[in-house]
Amino acid sequence: MTAGRTTMAKPLSLKHAFETEFARREMERRARAEAERRQQELDLAGAEELHGALAADPNFLQGHHLTADRRRYTVALDHERFRISAYFEGGSVNITLSDKRAAAAGASAPRRQETVEGVPDALRVIAQLLVDEIR
Repeated sequence: MTAGRTTMAKPLSLKHAFETEFARREMERRARAEAERRQQELDLAGAEELHGALAADPNFLQGHHLTADRRRYTVALDHERFRISAYFEGGSVNITLSDKRAAAAGASAPRRQETVEGVPDALRVIAQLLVDEIR
């Protein structure tokens, strides 16, 4: 005889263990999907904000022969000689400067690439690249 209270232990069951594991994995999958959805919303909002900043002064764009465009997570600043694009993914912004003249000649590799965090840094890098190209 043992001292203390005796408790009825729940009998071991493969079905119960399976259902518990299945439910745990489903909760993890849903949490990952929700986190990914939230990140995509933030990336899209960042792209919209950057596009708004680039397109805020149409006279400036026109004066430098530039156009600003946004397609989902990518914002592009186009000139007849070059393109500066910013791609938002996972909270980072990948900025690429490509030479359109080189692409026509068959060399499509970007001339410069930089990854930054957030819209203010992206705007600063785009301005730096633009100054380099326009001067």
